[in-house]
Amino acid sequence: MAKSTKSKRKLVGLVSEASGHRTYYTVKNTQNTTEKISLKKYDPTTRKHETYTETKKNLGRNEVKERKS
Repeated sequence: MAKSTKSKRKLVGLVSEASGHRTYYTVKNTQNTTEKISLKKYDPTTRKHETYTETKKNLGRNEVKERKS
């Protein structure tokens, strides 16, 4: 089944506070949540568990462009 284009969920990147690398991506429900996500995850560059905070995914794949009919 194809996904709906009017989804309330948004793809966000998680950036490590220690190394500054964007290693993880997750999907966030923007309808119910306004604050930024902060998670503890493993950082492969520092080889420790670090705090990751949410940023935008600026790769152009985040938003679906509407087709002209």
